[in-house]
Amino acid sequence: MAKKAIASLAVLATAAVAMSGCAGGGSGDADNTIDGDVKGDIKVVTWRTDLVEDGTFDKYAEEFNKKYPDVNVTFEGITDYAGEMLTRMSTSNYGDVIGIPAIKPEQYEQFLEPLGKTSDFEDTYRFLPAASYDGTQYGIAWGGNANGVVYNKRVFEEAGVTELPTTEDEWLDALQKVKDNTDAIPLYTNYKDGWPLTQSFGNLGVVTNDPDAPITMAEDPAPWTEGTDVYAIDSLLYDSVAAGLTEDDPLTTNWEQSKVDLGTGKIAAMTLGSWAISQMQAAAEDNGASADDIGYMAFPANVDGTQYAVIGGDYNLAVSKHSKAKAAAWAWIQWVVEDSGYTEAQGMISPVIDKPLPDNLAGFEDAGVELMEINPAPAGKEGLINNIADDSKIDLYGPIYRQKLVDIARGAAEGDKESYFAELNERWGASVEKLEN
Repeated sequence: MAKKAIASLAVLATAAVAMSGCAGGGSGDADNTIDGDVKGDIKVVTWRTDLVEDGTFDKYAEEFNKKYPDVNVTFEGITDYAGEMLTRMSTSNYGDVIGIPAIKPEQYEQFLEPLGKTSDFEDTYRFLPAASYDGTQYGIAWGGNANGVVYNKRVFEEAGVTELPTTEDEWLDALQKVKDNTDAIPLYTNYKDGWPLTQSFGNLGVVTNDPDAPITMAEDPAPWTEGTDVYAIDSLLYDSVAAGLTEDDPLTTNWEQSKVDLGTGKIAAMTLGSWAISQMQAAAEDNGASADDIGYMAFPANVDGTQYAVIGGDYNLAVSKHSKAKAAAWAWIQWVVEDSGYTEAQGMISPVIDKPLPDNLAGFEDAGVELMEINPAPAGKEGLINNIADDSKIDLYGPIYRQKLVDIARGAAEGDKESYFAELNERWGASVEKLEN
């Protein structure tokens, strides 16, 4: 399930991908449009291998066929979806319905069938910018996630934490109570698996209430400076580790076991997207604990007393340019995001604006947390933050620099927070100056 978590990061990163491709297959048939007859064979290629293997997708297809009996739907799950799909898209054989991998927006028209004007979808769906280019919409998010912290409510109660933290000081105090009053690990980093360390970066924007945070950071020559989003995000990790509030040996962490341990109360908290809630609840129930023990809180920061949470889409579902049943593929996308019950079952935010938040985010509403969507980058700056990250060799969407942060904090590498942040600022600032000129 790590692949699912990384999906939104891959879309956000929109890495540069050099591909050759041509509009072929069904695209030459004048009757083969998304507005044509809903019939034919479609293959849905997905990263959700678990839903292929457990029969969930087959049940969806049965329900879909009640409305569209002339469509035959088959499924293919790919474990290394992000990597393999980029290879497949150099051919014409990459399915009829896909989750858009990390291709550049200007490449959308080369590989994907346009769905219509983005403006025509704005009153219906959330999370449109990631699959829009030049006013045309190429995909619809299959669901959305909030960013924050998944935690075990029972452990927090046993520790004597009566109010959820809204500042870093309150966070450290809460974790210290967990350490002093329970046997649970206060915060689990999942250092060894690496990718969970990237999840906190999804909170960029909440510290300063800045929906333009990626551009703000991209244009800042010293973003690891007190008062910024990334300073607060990385400080929370560093200070938690330095205070001895994380696992004893990060080199032996285990993602699959961590789900069981948080579900059963051996771990108190992990900084993960809300996609993780349902997995923690399932792990709790499968191991004799209660799904009700699993809670979700906003990142511990506030602006004038108000907390914010960034929400964003998972993979965007799109119709292949080469599909020979484009109307059927488009009908499947609309049905699965609106009528399948997928987001409700997974505890995800529906892309349909009129649908309520999932029950597992009720704590957000109770705490008055305001949801925030990050604005698309202005024209000409769509890949700026990625380009600066690449040039400075700071893997914003990867684990390496954060693993070093943890190593310094636990005394396994030289330096301290100030010296490391100064190094990051120097490298970042040099790339900002280089790429802006």
